Amino acid sequence: MSETLEKKKLRLGVVPLADAAPIIVARDKGFFEMHGLQVSISVEASWASIRDKLVAGILDGAQMLAPMPIAATLGLDGLGTPMVTALSLNLNGNSIAVSERLYRELHLQRRDAAAAGRALKDLLIRDRLTGRGPRVFAHVFPFSTHHYELRYWLAASGIDPDHDVRLEVVPPQLMVHNLRDGRIDGFCAGAPWGAVAEIAGSGYRIVNTYQIWNNAPEKVLGVTRDWADANPTTHRALVAALIDACRWLDAAEHRAEGAQLLIDSEVLEAPPAAIRAALDIPVAGDPFFGPGLAFHAGAANFPWVSHAQWFIEQMQRWGQVPADVDAAAVAAKVYLPALYRQAAASLKITSPLEDSKTEGQHDGDWSLEQPSGAIRMGADRFFDGSIFDPGVSGLPR
Repeated sequence: MSETLEKKKLRLGVVPLADAAPIIVARDKGFFEMHGLQVSISVEASWASIRDKLVAGILDGAQMLAPMPIAATLGLDGLGTPMVTALSLNLNGNSIAVSERLYRELHLQRRDAAAAGRALKDLLIRDRLTGRGPRVFAHVFPFSTHHYELRYWLAASGIDPDHDVRLEVVPPQLMVHNLRDGRIDGFCAGAPWGAVAEIAGSGYRIVNTYQIWNNAPEKVLGVTRDWADANPTTHRALVAALIDACRWLDAAEHRAEGAQLLIDSEVLEAPPAAIRAALDIPVAGDPFFGPGLAFHAGAANFPWVSHAQWFIEQMQRWGQVPADVDAAAVAAKVYLPALYRQAAASLKITSPLEDSKTEGQHDGDWSLEQPSGAIRMGADRFFDGSIFDPGVSGLPR
């Protein structure tokens, strides 16, 4: 390293999910070491534990749900410790699974977000006529992509998430147990837990969240703002090491090895077949899985400020944040594309020159044209046809 690192020994937190893979890969393939870092990994039981240990300084950084640093900065989590992210770890990876009983009741002909939404809406109408209580759907954290994707799908299907169903929080690794035991009727969680439900015979995936929002952001590297301010060179090195790991992992020829590293790490207590399937690259054009977990291609690691703004507007939509909060201003404080660009430049990787982009305009691959070189991007369509323009207030969210 040409600059002295403020801190070399780091402790990073992860939750038992397939998209913890970049952090495992960075450790086991030597990417952290290449950037002068000595990293240990702590497996945490919940997202709340990740947050609490970051605030307490027990962890230096962590795999986090993309909206978590925003919620922390806004004080929505009850702790009010500002956090930032300069790196997206991946796109995609979540699914909505339902119990075997609910699956039979839905009579689905295909796994499609719109069709599944219509079937669930019709079933809930019948439930009300017969006096049945609300169906229970779980997600992983109040400030999570899963929560907002689930609500977005329900609302766009004509289902009121606050009145027509009951939403609960369950840690991802406990979803299948709760589904099997009948405590919940369905859940939205990251890979591999939807596949694990199918392997266990407890339920079926009916929607992949790629179908709801193509190539939606998922996990990020989160640190507290105080830590970032105190350790700018270490932070940049950490981001660079993880970009290297994500780039390595995204290559088709490395997916099997990456899956084996994740299996051997014992971060996930899940069937090896489910872990391997989560990291497999689906057949091109797969209408359900899309491209699968994306770790680098399509500017997957870039912390788009517009992604943060979309999450804040979802928080406003569902009453978590007052309507007068300036979503764009908060997003720009939490997501740090300038730091990402510095780290990427050290690796000779081309970065987007703009901090924000419109979502929902592309139903296939497209090219982000810029003087520094074009970047091949993936689809960003919403299943209901909405367009999110971060520069325009009041569009469908």
